[in-house]
Amino acid sequence: MASTKDVDLTGRVVVVSGASMGIGEALAQIFARRGASVVMSSRDAGRAEAARQRIGHSERTLALSCDVRNREEIDKVVSLTLHHFGRIDVWINNAGYGMRDSVETMDMAECRAMFDTNLFGAIQGMQAVIPVMKQQRSGTIINISSVAGHIPLPYSAAYSASKFAMNAIGKAARGELRGTGVHVLTVCPGYVKTNFQSNRVPGKSRMELKQPGRIGITADRVARATLRAYLKGKREIVVPWTNHIYVKFYQLFPRLVEDSMARLAGPVKKEAAETAR
Repeated sequence: MASTKDVDLTGRVVVVSGASMGIGEALAQIFARRGASVVMSSRDAGRAEAARQRIGHSERTLALSCDVRNREEIDKVVSLTLHHFGRIDVWINNAGYGMRDSVETMDMAECRAMFDTNLFGAIQGMQAVIPVMKQQRSGTIINISSVAGHIPLPYSAAYSASKFAMNAIGKAARGELRGTGVHVLTVCPGYVKTNFQSNRVPGKSRMELKQPGRIGITADRVARATLRAYLKGKREIVVPWTNHIYVKFYQLFPRLVEDSMARLAGPVKKEAAETAR
């Protein structure tokens, strides 16, 4: 296959949720650069529009407000996309956030709120777009999950659980959609250099999983890997590929990995702890 830089996606229509920053913005940019029409949605319409201005290609991009917890708002994005561009070829469920707390102390209202976005928002997006793609007899749903959906992280248990569930939903839906022309791709990034960590909902626990010396990959790298996987019709990818080692090692030796992560747990930094109050 030719380099993704040479791929021409003119005529294809891509919808990205959580597109105002980070991985979502990088995904919108990489598809737009290759000729696709891109709809960028975010709870904050102003931030979505600012991201649209940053990626350019204003003649075939659109910024919309959408809270994925609200099915009516998702349906509006579908309707407006079809009105402006006539079809939906790629639907990317990227909206999501994290929560730092222990299972013992986490606030259940905060846990449910996070699941409403991370998991139920993605499911609602799938339910809204699958009929459109079935009618077209083509389309790809891309769920942006996490390596934390394969390896449960202490003090991020609820976030990991939402991503484990997203992985299961994607795999089951792929089987259900066999023969319809609709494909499902799950993308599991490892540690990414975005504002994700600083934007996590802080909890009551004063402990967290330390990540000493971890540099992380860029959102652009995740976007490039996602585009390649989309073009190749992949089922699931882990980014970077070296994280496959950790996933496989956990599958084979779960106790060793869990014991190692328990030893990495430590007190939250002072400034983070103060923010949590």
